[in-house]
Amino acid sequence: MTAATVELVAAEGRPVVTPVPADSPLIVRGMTVSYGEKPAIFSVDMTVRPQTMMAIVGPNGAGKSTLMKAALGIVPALSGTVTVFGDSLAKERSRVAYVPQRASVDWDFPTRVIDVVMMGLYRELGLLRRVRRRHTEKALAALERVGMTDFATRQIGQLSGGQQQRVFLARALAQDAELYLLDEPFAGVDAATERAIIDVLKSLKADKRAVVCVHHDLASVAGYFDDLLLINVHRIAEGPVATTFTAENLQATYGGRLATAHIEQLRLPAA
Repeated sequence: MTAATVELVAAEGRPVVTPVPADSPLIVRGMTVSYGEKPAIFSVDMTVRPQTMMAIVGPNGAGKSTLMKAALGIVPALSGTVTVFGDSLAKERSRVAYVPQRASVDWDFPTRVIDVVMMGLYRELGLLRRVRRRHTEKALAALERVGMTDFATRQIGQLSGGQQQRVFLARALAQDAELYLLDEPFAGVDAATERAIIDVLKSLKADKRAVVCVHHDLASVAGYFDDLLLINVHRIAEGPVATTFTAENLQATYGGRLATAHIEQLRLPAA
């Protein structure tokens, strides 16, 4: 695939054409998904740059999770293309890890924490699913990174919401992927868990991985992320936080639902 281009909306609202490497971790073009007659997302483009942390932000019902799931092939799309590291998702799926919303998981399923993390090694285990010592050590190392080693033999349903989120992140870490997609990783977790998760995600970036999060907390965007996609069914703006996380773009995204006082409290870039 040849190098593509993407339009990034600058602070003053004018598009800037920026070259996109052909081997970008994720390039989505023209993605449209419909539930019934109403589109959940319409002709959305997204570009994930190498070695960055990107947030997908927008109001409830804007299509944030749908975009991520469509990019992964979890929900069917009416139109759109997805390129992963310059190739198809089918060929590069092993390089991608996904952490779903915690609310979408059946936590009553009787399984231990270590077994959940081991699911991230399904490609290594092969058809026979024969667990070797190296697999167990890799799963325990992933649990250690999220501070959950002591809970390895605990039933997953016995954990708190924050602990469950850490375990699912550990499962993704066990995959040793190069692109991590997380759907609302900070939703419903305590402050200590949020700090632990963001520390792990920043360590992934430092290790030259790319991270994409569906995110809802506007107050932490500037402190957590490098790039930003603002979406409300359509793509509103995309680009570096420094030029995209602006009052004008936020008002366009949220349709006036954000009070001026709330916007003024955010860590927005200087004009």
